Amino acid sequence: MNPPPRELLSINTATVRKQWGLSEIIAGCARRGIRQISPWRDQVAAVGLKETAQRLRDAGVRLSGYCRGGMFPALDRAGRKAALDDNKRAVDEALMLEAPCLVLVVGGLPKDAGGRIASKDLPGARAMVRDGIGELLEHARPAGMPLAIEPLHPMYAADRACVNTMAHANDLCDELSPGANAGLGIAVDVYHVWWDPDLEREIERAGGYSGRLMAFHLCDWLVPTADLLLDRGMMGDGVIDLPLIRSWMEAAGYRGPHEVEIFSERNWWKRDPDEVLATCVARHQTVC
Repeated sequence: MNPPPRELLSINTATVRKQWGLSEIIAGCARRGIRQISPWRDQVAAVGLKETAQRLRDAGVRLSGYCRGGMFPALDRAGRKAALDDNKRAVDEALMLEAPCLVLVVGGLPKDAGGRIASKDLPGARAMVRDGIGELLEHARPAGMPLAIEPLHPMYAADRACVNTMAHANDLCDELSPGANAGLGIAVDVYHVWWDPDLEREIERAGGYSGRLMAFHLCDWLVPTADLLLDRGMMGDGVIDLPLIRSWMEAAGYRGPHEVEIFSERNWWKRDPDEVLATCVARHQTVC
């Protein structure tokens, strides 16, 4: 395959969050000609919503997505309402920052006040996710903010996301928001879905007329992996066939950003952030 267009590169701010604050990330990306980022809500809160919007405008940097909403399941009605209210605030923040979508990491099994998992009812958690997304759509759709469900690897089903396959995400879109460009779609993160034998078919299902492919996240799966959350690889350092998955995305009609999202406590978070960004630029052109 030919190298991807350089202008499609985006940096999820988690990739250098241990070295830089959000203002430094915006400035650092602008220096390297990276004109898209996807920030996290806590980073935006540390700078301030209005200040972040102004810094983005001044730097000529726009968003490829906003991280994140979700975490819908809770032990009681009050907890579910609190989650919905927080998600509505996330939608409003995404609108102010002119994000193309709000990424949803939907949540796993309900937790108690101390953060401990307090239920084994996985079907019940998935029902709460379905209902929570449906309720959030009532706020997001009239406001014009698309929601992107991010299926996470099954190892996160208990604590982070009980939507674990593209098929499940597509099914939720069919149920809650059928039709073309209906305000609900999918964020495809290669780290979470590369293993799925049905991936090509489900990407095709999400593409074309339905217009559900809202985000494309890049990194790599290391063998061995030292930490299942905080040891993602830089593109080209692992076993994921990135050009193949990109070809499936493009065949399905996706022409959006390529967002590099790397959690790397043992490696990339310890490096000079300018080196990390330079490597992201180079690898995007040579191995993706």
